[in-house]
Amino acid sequence: MAEGRVDWAASMVEELRKNFLKGKTRSYEWRVGQMRRLLQMIEEKESEIMQALSHDLCKPQIESFIQEISMAKESCKLVIKELKRWMKPEKAKTGLTTFPSSAEIVSEPVGVVLVISAWNYPFVLSLDPVIGAISAGNAVVLKPSEVSPATSSLFAKILPDYVDTSVVRVVEGSVGETTALLEQQWDKIHYTGNSKVARIVMAAAAKHLTPVVLELGGKSPVIVDSNVNLEVAAKRITVGKWGSNNGQACIAPDYIITPKSFAPKLVDALKSTLEEFYGKDPSESKDLSRIVNSNHFKRLTNLLDDEKVSDKIVYGGQRDEKRLYIAPTILLDAPEDSLIMKEEIFGPLMCIVTVDKVEDSFDVINSKPKPLAAYLFTKDKKLEKMFVSSVSSGGMLINDTTLHFANYTLPFGGVGESGIGSYHGKFSFDAFSHKKGVLYRTFGGEASARYPPFTPRKQRVLRALLTGDFIGLFLNLIGWSKA
Repeated sequence: MAEGRVDWAASMVEELRKNFLKGKTRSYEWRVGQMRRLLQMIEEKESEIMQALSHDLCKPQIESFIQEISMAKESCKLVIKELKRWMKPEKAKTGLTTFPSSAEIVSEPVGVVLVISAWNYPFVLSLDPVIGAISAGNAVVLKPSEVSPATSSLFAKILPDYVDTSVVRVVEGSVGETTALLEQQWDKIHYTGNSKVARIVMAAAAKHLTPVVLELGGKSPVIVDSNVNLEVAAKRITVGKWGSNNGQACIAPDYIITPKSFAPKLVDALKSTLEEFYGKDPSESKDLSRIVNSNHFKRLTNLLDDEKVSDKIVYGGQRDEKRLYIAPTILLDAPEDSLIMKEEIFGPLMCIVTVDKVEDSFDVINSKPKPLAAYLFTKDKKLEKMFVSSVSSGGMLINDTTLHFANYTLPFGGVGESGIGSYHGKFSFDAFSHKKGVLYRTFGGEASARYPPFTPRKQRVLRALLTGDFIGLFLNLIGWSKA
């Protein structure tokens, strides 16, 4: 069976490569045409997309629209608007050593690419990289996550009706299919998910020297200074955590760091905001997603059941396995060696870590692997500058959470353990393009000094040219010498 999957995958990639080499994906007209078709698909299938997201994650409709459907539409619209400019060769400067000449940087498609997407935002995290790959002129295979089966099935059903299937394919399946795909030689692999699988993806890519974009995660911190507008800060943290797929988001706040003296006020503000947003019994709220499956439910309950944190819960903690529900939960000063402070939470649990003074927060963050996102709430401009200069993370946001993901003028990606490479908007086009340097010369401008035999005079001319000694160069050219 495994051998059959590998043979099937090899045959598919070979077919896609043949079609890519015919050149049809390279034209502006083909790329924009595919974008218009994808936009049409999103608009015509909106209700079916929402149904699939509801089935997979109990995702509220407005959350599905704002965070998945509308973002995918905007991505298509941006390509339609800007692609001609993106495809235009970029002029580059030339130097004296190549005079006379001109130069440019040409963006060309890398070839046949594989996109392996995630389950937590299964629509936009599948389609956005595909949009980038197509805009750059590539053939592409999409492998949706089997953990979100309804959305995966929907892609397999509707995408072939809208795109050019000779160069764009959807492959459903689980570990076996993914493994078979990774055995093939791709020109680029884009993976969104966790670091454990990312290592498998990277090892498979290394066999063929295939470049990768790895969009991972990590423990994204939130520093809260004591000088903030507490009501606004609490709302923005709450919606970024529990309003982002109930914490099942790679850029959702993972833990908060705040001064010890300010922590009680922050806890009270978060409790009040959670009750305002989701009611006294959040299990009845229609605005909270559920845990994706029983495996992730057990993973999260294991974090809560750790004896090191049993007395650290200050809000929430209720759970219902049949409904895959875990209440929004806040823990205060969980020990650093507890599971919940060592592992990425990826769920509705939030830890608050206290420090003596807010500047100590930087040491806490820098003692851990680099996160995908880092957030700071403060009115202190000096603290802002310190934060930006001293904390390394994939992206940053001051006085809010998660919104940087929606800004397509910024690259989105990780650093270190949180990922490799970036995408979004023009950065998606660049991620799936090869930047080819081209130098143009005519048959004029001959310089005898570049050709053997290298007489002493020629050597003096070349040395002067390459070291920038323009006086010496001039003197040697007219037959004089500095010596």
